[in-house]
Amino acid sequence: MNVRHNLFDKKDGTTRIPHNEANASMKLAKEISYLLPTSVSSRPIVFVCIGTDRSTGDSLGPLVGTLLEEKRQSSFFVYGTLENPVHAVNLAEKLDEIKKRHFNPFVIGIDACLGRLKSVGVIQVGEGAVKPGAGVNKELPEVGHMHITGIVNVSGFMEFFVLQNTRLHLVMNMAKTIANGIYKASLEYEPSPILSAFKWESDKEQDIQSSNM
Repeated sequence: MNVRHNLFDKKDGTTRIPHNEANASMKLAKEISYLLPTSVSSRPIVFVCIGTDRSTGDSLGPLVGTLLEEKRQSSFFVYGTLENPVHAVNLAEKLDEIKKRHFNPFVIGIDACLGRLKSVGVIQVGEGAVKPGAGVNKELPEVGHMHITGIVNVSGFMEFFVLQNTRLHLVMNMAKTIANGIYKASLEYEPSPILSAFKWESDKEQDIQSSNM
């Protein structure tokens, strides 16, 4: 059973957690766990970490993806790392790939965004898709059934230039908090036996095919 904890600052249905707040990653983990499908669901959980390492402000997503990959958690699937980023050029292609590889996935979009000065450093998590490219006037597909965004700098003027000149120190610290929160949530999340069995059978078939080659 999911129980709502009124521990966090909420605005318009979105939880806002300062990345450097005490126990920020634990608070993020609780909110993620609340919004995920229940453990009896067979839906695979897929994180799409959007961004590119060619811009410091826009590197939040792939940094989170890389940190999650290093943690080797097994409950969730992760797309978008520093080595293999998911960005404006290949986003639509990656979303199609995810639909083909995973049956009825529950997708969580992770992206950097711009906001008001007093909100810089805040992590936002809530239901609904993330809209990548909106801050720099790009038309890209919406991503996710829920979203995690990090406000990395100030909006309102020359957004592309602002992203390019965002401090990597801030972005890295925000990425660590998000990755730690997701990892803690993964330790509590148990995929259904149906999904586990399907994955085992799929792996078994791949092993048989490899041995026959």
